[in-house]
Amino acid sequence: METNKKILFTLSLLLYFVCCNAQNTTRSFVLKISEDGESTLTAYLPTKPSGRAVVCLPGGGYTHLAIDNEGHNWADFFNRKGIALFVLKYRMPKGDRSIPISDAVKSMETVRDSAACWNINPYDVGIMGSSAGGHLASVISTKADFYARPNFSILFYPVITMDKRKSHVGSCDNFLGSGVNNKELVNEYSTDMQVRAHLTPEAVIFLANDDGGVPPLTNGLAYYAAMRRNGNKCSLHIYPIGGHGFGFKKEFAYHEQLLNDLSTWLDNHKSPSKDAIRVACIGNSITDGYGIDMAEEKGYPAMLQNQLGDNYNVKNYGVSARTLMKKGDLPYVKELAWRDAKAFNPNIVIIKLGTNDSKPENWQFNSTYQKDLEAMVDTLKSLPAKPLVYLATPIPAFKGTWNINDSVIVNGIIPIIKKVAKKKRCKIIDLHTEFSQYGGLVQADGIHPNAKGAAKMADIIFNTLSCESQRKIVCGKQK
Repeated sequence: METNKKILFTLSLLLYFVCCNAQNTTRSFVLKISEDGESTLTAYLPTKPSGRAVVCLPGGGYTHLAIDNEGHNWADFFNRKGIALFVLKYRMPKGDRSIPISDAVKSMETVRDSAACWNINPYDVGIMGSSAGGHLASVISTKADFYARPNFSILFYPVITMDKRKSHVGSCDNFLGSGVNNKELVNEYSTDMQVRAHLTPEAVIFLANDDGGVPPLTNGLAYYAAMRRNGNKCSLHIYPIGGHGFGFKKEFAYHEQLLNDLSTWLDNHKSPSKDAIRVACIGNSITDGYGIDMAEEKGYPAMLQNQLGDNYNVKNYGVSARTLMKKGDLPYVKELAWRDAKAFNPNIVIIKLGTNDSKPENWQFNSTYQKDLEAMVDTLKSLPAKPLVYLATPIPAFKGTWNINDSVIVNGIIPIIKKVAKKKRCKIIDLHTEFSQYGGLVQADGIHPNAKGAAKMADIIFNTLSCESQRKIVCGKQK
């Protein structure tokens, strides 16, 4: 009799948890990701969708998957917050790293392709990975093309380096195979070495101090350090104990704190509306935010985002030292940022290039400047969004540091910018004139604005955009 009561009690508890999960998950289904059917994506769609989604990559040393503890068991947590969870069963590499990478890329693309059907904001799709799955998530975050790259990353005790001396040996062997001792290949897939300013998405990392499986200092902490060095947003949580692989285990001493920490981070992670007006800021180090600590938050594009508000999605595509001219020493059009800016399909583009072109070693090719600027404008205007393109004149070079020549900027570059603007029907933002009074807001080099100078640049650009808005120019189209 007592045994029957215990069985009934256990069944009641199981029914209770099933009902609770059903209340938060509107439907669950499995999709085949690979042609052989070995890779699958299990979807858990919330009853009350917020528009956010997370693709989950469980760990297992690239030999197996801890798919429950580091995958399915997270579904109710995310669904309760209105977040769709997609658990990927990816194939093992067995020395061929392209296999799990292709599965992860396909899963991200699948979620974005079906965003409208599943009530998902395609600009709010994150990736989550644990251990070796954390490595795979970081590979997608740092190396995937724009459409497959997540908007944010959640990493649990991730494998980051492929250097076996500093990492989980099995993960390195299984992922790189015969190339595990190839230094170039090791560096290419050690993702702390692949982080890029502005282009690598914001991350939150969870570690245990006593992790004996994946050394925190050379892995999770190394990724955090790389993100911080590049001025990218990143958060780090280290718990005193927990070892490796705590995942969703309730016996993990800090399980509730972990859920609270992750929940708080998710609640405070802002994402743009799917209908927000997309603004791409293209430029050199001045756009990039050179010399400004945490430029992702304090550079001019970030300041412009603050002023424009939630109805805009402003992205920083600045790359230091780059030239507009293709014959320059470091042409912008050869950069990943240029490919990303186009893939972003912006409604508004602000081009601020020319400062580095003024150097004598670059300006010797000045006859190509107009042609290259026109080509950039034509490429942008041919995008599906048909963006409104603003050509910003370079701010003054208050000193001739690095051979940058303000006379060339004034007498050579700005006249061409104005000529192209008229020919291609672009708008002009006269930063050179407007910023000339703010020489006290630049760094010691006399070239780069400090944080206050970046804010002033944002003011000037915002005022120009606001004037255009008053003329009812929205999303690059005259209304």
